[in-house]
Amino acid sequence: MHVRDANRQISELRFKLVKSEQEVAALEQNVIRLEGQVTRYKSASENAEKVEDDLKAEKRKLQRELRSALDKVDELEASNSLLTKRLEKMKANRSPMFAQQ
Repeated sequence: MHVRDANRQISELRFKLVKSEQEVAALEQNVIRLEGQVTRYKSASENAEKVEDDLKAEKRKLQRELRSALDKVDELEASNSLLTKRLEKMKANRSPMFAQQ
């Protein structure tokens, strides 16, 4: 009876060992799969950061260009205003001359 119990225990332990080995193999495959995902996500993250840096640089460049364009608009508006006033003054000065003739 002890031999039968011992054989049964050995069979149970062998079964548990095989089952544990299968679980270990499954977990190792899961680790490999997850490491692959981590590598892909890390690469995607690095690419996204590069794109973000490029976009930030482009935004700064566009903001500089916008400021420059707005400064030019202000300058041209001031010049236009000055020229309009000069033209009005010239017209006003010219009108009395024609009225005297």
